[in-house]
Amino acid sequence: MSEKKQKSEALNYHAKPQPGKIKIIPSKSYSSQRDLALAYSPGVAEPCLEIAKNVDDVYKYTSKGNLVAIISNGTAVLGLGNIGPEASKPVMEGKSLLFKIFADIDGIDIELDTTDVEKFIETVKIIAPTFGGINLEDIKAPEAFEIERRLKEELDIPVMHDDQHGTAIISSAALLNALTITKKKIEEVRIVISGAGAAAVSCTRLYKAFGAKSENIVMCDSKGVIHKNRENITQEKLEFATDRTVETLAEAMVDADVFIGLSIANIVTPEMLKSMAKDPIVFALANPDPEISYELAIKTRKDIIMATGRSDHPNQVNNVLGFPFIFRGALDVRATKINEEMKMAAVVALAELTKQTVPEQVNIAYSETRLAFGKDYIIPKPFDPRLISEIPPAIAKAAMDSGVAKEPIKDWEKYKEKLLRRSGSDNKLVRLVHERAKRNPKKIVFAEADHLDVLKAAQVVYEEKIAIPILLGDVETIKELKKELGFKDDITIIDPKSDKSLETRNRYAEKYWETSKRNGVTLYGAKTNLRERNYYGAMMVNEKDADGMISGYSRAYPTVIKPIFELVGRATGVKRAATVNIMNTEKGPLFLADTSINIDPTAEVLAEIAVMTANLARAFGFEPVIAMLSYANFGSSSHPNAKKVAKAVEILHANHPDLIIDGEIQTDFALNMELRQSQFPFSKLVGKKVNTFIFPNLESANITYKLLKELNGADSIGPIMLGLKKPVHVLQLGADVDEMVNMTAVAVIDAQEREKRKRNKMK
Repeated sequence: MSEKKQKSEALNYHAKPQPGKIKIIPSKSYSSQRDLALAYSPGVAEPCLEIAKNVDDVYKYTSKGNLVAIISNGTAVLGLGNIGPEASKPVMEGKSLLFKIFADIDGIDIELDTTDVEKFIETVKIIAPTFGGINLEDIKAPEAFEIERRLKEELDIPVMHDDQHGTAIISSAALLNALTITKKKIEEVRIVISGAGAAAVSCTRLYKAFGAKSENIVMCDSKGVIHKNRENITQEKLEFATDRTVETLAEAMVDADVFIGLSIANIVTPEMLKSMAKDPIVFALANPDPEISYELAIKTRKDIIMATGRSDHPNQVNNVLGFPFIFRGALDVRATKINEEMKMAAVVALAELTKQTVPEQVNIAYSETRLAFGKDYIIPKPFDPRLISEIPPAIAKAAMDSGVAKEPIKDWEKYKEKLLRRSGSDNKLVRLVHERAKRNPKKIVFAEADHLDVLKAAQVVYEEKIAIPILLGDVETIKELKKELGFKDDITIIDPKSDKSLETRNRYAEKYWETSKRNGVTLYGAKTNLRERNYYGAMMVNEKDADGMISGYSRAYPTVIKPIFELVGRATGVKRAATVNIMNTEKGPLFLADTSINIDPTAEVLAEIAVMTANLARAFGFEPVIAMLSYANFGSSSHPNAKKVAKAVEILHANHPDLIIDGEIQTDFALNMELRQSQFPFSKLVGKKVNTFIFPNLESANITYKLLKELNGADSIGPIMLGLKKPVHVLQLGADVDEMVNMTAVAVIDAQEREKRKRNKMK
């Protein structure tokens, strides 16, 4: 992506459709006059009076207990420096976003227009009654140390400067695991720290808390090694000054076991790495460019354990593994502070989580057969769904054990269930899909590339490395649109009607005719059809000139799927193709089928659709729990429509006893676990969270997914085609750019899965 294009997209993202990245929405009903009277006057007086009698009731009657202030003065914004409070606001809003999507915490950003330490502290103290916790962010050292120290002493709510402690916690967990793998002891290893800012100081303190010895630590700043005899150094630097006779980073690296980079890019050379001890541990955490590139480091030392701050390499030290979950645990026990015990508990929990069996959902996201504890996996992945249920309990327990919890947890299982329910309200699945596609991009045909939105989607997937687009359409039109978009990269453009495509078109037509001549297709007809983009694109996939295809933006669904069924056809053993839409809802991802093809499926077809949908859910790392939907519940109606669903369930129970599936059942019972338990305790769905819904006919499925999308703003991935021989997916008419990007990622994953199955068969 060009710098100009990237700048334009970033500005548009923050400006449209409304400025900023966060908004406040009501958490209570407000539809009637009665609701408003309870919300404000006169009903609001009652909780006010209760809080006046007992101030702790503020947690009972207000949002304080789930509210964190993200406070900065913009003096040390990552990569940007001292840009001031207003300019730092987009960063703080971004932090609010991360709090919400990873831990369901409501973060409110507050930018203070002061560099005076006393004014900063006093302001935070004055507004503190509003919040359950304070996250300090992007405040320059050494002021950051004093601000955090004072606020922790003078407030009775959790306070943490994430720039200091976030990296310290994550890197400590990674370090403990790396030492385990190399069979080295933290008390004995020689550690070099490059950088002496807030993060470096906090990291080193935490390493010492776990046993690292002062005499084995050398810290360097821009002037070289920090010595005890250096003049005019801060108290924090003096704490880590050495009396060893080394002056430069290169000298300090000789025989070092561990290097921690919290400084600037490319200051570590291959020679420095070669001088380190056996099995060196190197955390090059400068962002976006590390102190030494990952590729150069692993090329230089085969025995190295390497971590960076980047997501495109193994072992990403990412603060998002820490701060949302640390505050979650602290808030949930109403901790009065985040102390050393809690930070150390986070380190141990993260380290131990890495050693556990990785969920299939994570393996799938990172295109790994099996992630396992080792040199390339010393810290959990940010997409790991276990983080929300493992880290906050560790924090909460440490707060309780250290005496800073005002509301201890009594039922830990119930608490974990509550945490898991919090994890369903964001778009993790979309991020997982994109991340997985990026691991092995495939060539995807865009059959309608001379439409502006389609070309925008192709540009996004190309620049994000999700896929390698092939553009079909009028060449000059596409070139003009590319110029308008600033899409300058050299992408393959093909016009199936042009003379330049004649040779390939004729070759495709011959193949097409050979397979279809007994179905009424003439060679002339085949050549004529191949001038049409959906026929041409389908043949590109058939002939392996492309890995997958996307179409349907500008034409009605039946028009597009006709050539797809004719040329690509159904997979072996599949009687009816079907489609699934994945809806990202507050209850987590829901798989809905069949949303686009089968108008009134028989019981047998419903059963086949259910099995294909279950396989799709598993392909995305979810264990399917399937409700066969109807207007009736378990035989309450004798109408043929209800009996059809009941028969499908009988078929599935007989032929696929391993599937968790039941029905016929109404939607509200399928979604409401308590209601289902009370009315139908015999159901196979009891105690399970349903995530897959098979509808009795096309109209009910199509109407439902579009209602969810438009009324609730649920993001949709789909319709995902099931049952075809090749990765071809047909969009809904008028799909937006995001939907096309998501479907392209699905097409890439589809191609990846087929490639994997083919490899496995050949073994």
